[in-house]
Amino acid sequence: MAKIKFEYIWIDGYKPKANFRSKTKIIEMDSFDGDISILPEWAFDGSSTKQAEGNFSDLLLTPVRSYPDPGRRDAFFVLCEVFNPDGTPHESNTRHGLKDVPDIWVGFEQEYVISLGGKPLGFPKDGFPAPQGPYYCAVGTGNVAGRDFVEAHLDECIDAGLGMSGINAEVLLGQWEYQVFAKGSLKACDDLMISRYMLHRMGEYYGYKIDLHPKPVKGDWNGSGMHTNFSNEPMRTKGGKKMMNDICEAFAKTHKEHMEAYGPDNDQRLTGLHETQSIDKFSYGVSDRGASMRIPASTAKTWKGHLEDRRPASNADPYLILQKIQKSLEKVKF
Repeated sequence: MAKIKFEYIWIDGYKPKANFRSKTKIIEMDSFDGDISILPEWAFDGSSTKQAEGNFSDLLLTPVRSYPDPGRRDAFFVLCEVFNPDGTPHESNTRHGLKDVPDIWVGFEQEYVISLGGKPLGFPKDGFPAPQGPYYCAVGTGNVAGRDFVEAHLDECIDAGLGMSGINAEVLLGQWEYQVFAKGSLKACDDLMISRYMLHRMGEYYGYKIDLHPKPVKGDWNGSGMHTNFSNEPMRTKGGKKMMNDICEAFAKTHKEHMEAYGPDNDQRLTGLHETQSIDKFSYGVSDRGASMRIPASTAKTWKGHLEDRRPASNADPYLILQKIQKSLEKVKF
């Protein structure tokens, strides 16, 4: 019998910015093949995570997906949903509200800033680096910072079985992006959440803080977003210019509802500058990175494929994003 480590991971009740929490359960078993049905529920003190009062603090962690943990020996990540003692989902449990739609394919573009000493990595101790321009998809000392960390994170995410599809340096020095793709809305969101957890945990090893704020540096600097690419089966197989425009028009009608779920402080990023549309406007266009919704040139070539919602902030809850996207898609006649 082996002692296997299971890192139970959940989201706390802090608002507007929730945090990861986790604790390790050690279980003796011959082996583990990823079957979460054999993993037990586990209680935790909700009064310490702003999810319960001290006089009635027990909440339950229910495993919903597992991944190998490449950073530890004989270990697995266990993503959990939070439930009340009576078996109802806790109000902080946004995953429970997302209906899994297997034919929806999702690609998240997660931007983040590696921070050291309160500034993005690569920034001088006093003042600022040269204006942005040479940093996007760059190479070379002075043009990028933190590549060793980024590569280590990518390798561990791949080893964990996440749907990683790419990385690149971003417009702001010390800012990076990775892409996560999955078929099925729940799998895409779960993969993204574990990849974020791994970012923060790996930051401990390097002494870095991971900043997901949508406007990490005030002034004439790009913010951080999480562009969300999505498609369903009719978009990929039937397509048509009218279909794509109809989808965009449906999203225009629910713009305010989406913005309420697309991350705190997003108004600081969506200003109409730095490749964004203003938060109070909705627009769409082919290959338009200043629009709310971009129709990629590859999609417009055949009018089959995906659309890119450019509004979500880097700190947005992926489960809420997909809830809104799926709800808006239901308004379209395919």
